[in-house]
Amino acid sequence: MIKISTKGRYGTRLMLNLANHYKTDQRPVILKDIADDEDISIRYLEQIIIPLMLNRHVKSVRGAGGGYVLAKPPSETNIYDIFHAVEGPLCLVDCVDDSDYCDRISFCPIIEIWREATFMLRDYFQKMTLQHLIEITRTKNP
Repeated sequence: MIKISTKGRYGTRLMLNLANHYKTDQRPVILKDIADDEDISIRYLEQIIIPLMLNRHVKSVRGAGGGYVLAKPPSETNIYDIFHAVEGPLCLVDCVDDSDYCDRISFCPIIEIWREATFMLRDYFQKMTLQHLIEITRTKNP
């Protein structure tokens, strides 16, 4: 079974929460509020927020009234970038991204299937932005 880890899923929920608070005069959101809203451990969110900041998807605002804000508008952050920041490259099998992983790559009869499926999955998540997720959730929960 191929699964996106909790880091990827919770990282996406964290970013969607920030996206729902995004405005041109955006106010920072504290991690405890996100943890409460999303029913995720604050300790786990503290681990997830770090790579999101390092990859410049989130900004930290210090001081009174501080917290976290999106670094870019929701329409400019895609789900693949979130996954990549918190989990690393999204890949169905290791040999697609690492040609040294297996010595059978040069004659593997199914490597192209894995490559194409990986590219299709990446392409889907690259097209899916936080703005799309906002619109989907508003449609389902008016």
